[in-house]
Amino acid sequence: MARALLAERFPDHEILAEELGETSGQQRSPYRWVFDPLDGTTNYAHGLPIFCSSLALEIDGRSAVAAIYDPTRRELFTAERGMGARVNGDPLQVSGTTTLIDALLVTGFPYDVHRGAGDLVDLFGEFLARARAVRRLGSAALDLCYVAAGRLDGFWEQHLKPWDVAAGALILEEAGGRITGIDGTPFDAAAGHLVASNGALHDQMVGVIGAFRSRKGTD
Repeated sequence: MARALLAERFPDHEILAEELGETSGQQRSPYRWVFDPLDGTTNYAHGLPIFCSSLALEIDGRSAVAAIYDPTRRELFTAERGMGARVNGDPLQVSGTTTLIDALLVTGFPYDVHRGAGDLVDLFGEFLARARAVRRLGSAALDLCYVAAGRLDGFWEQHLKPWDVAAGALILEEAGGRITGIDGTPFDAAAGHLVASNGALHDQMVGVIGAFRSRKGTD
């Protein structure tokens, strides 16, 4: 339904969506909609009310407008580049937490985590030993929104897809947060990995990951 609506209203735009794949016209458009109708599929299938729909409009490869809707809490997170981020019309602002020991962090694991759980679980343990607490909610889009709202202080994850993060990344940035690759490189939604934070914790989180990867020989 959403794909048909976008195609009707913006026939020259491209669409990238998890369930439906990518479409493009005869000539590549500078406009691309990145859409995930259900982020948190496993939660939804088990009746756990932590899931959402996520939509971003990229212009020349950069998210310009974003919306993420959580139907169970009736929360609509939105952002427009340069115009701030909001939830149900109220401004969003990241937390002021400055040390990991006081931070509530969140992460996620891929569907096939059982094939290579060792390093993922070990890195989880590294943060668990340094932070106030670490959660795993099962929806990367909502993880980003919750960091933007100050409910969480930082988020890291690997093995992501653009539709998982394109909208949430803009919402976080517009709420005053910071987002990069897990190695501190500039954020790229197609890279598949990220660290997102309130900004004050960012270098500390990247440092923990860098030290862990160096010990494991995965740099």
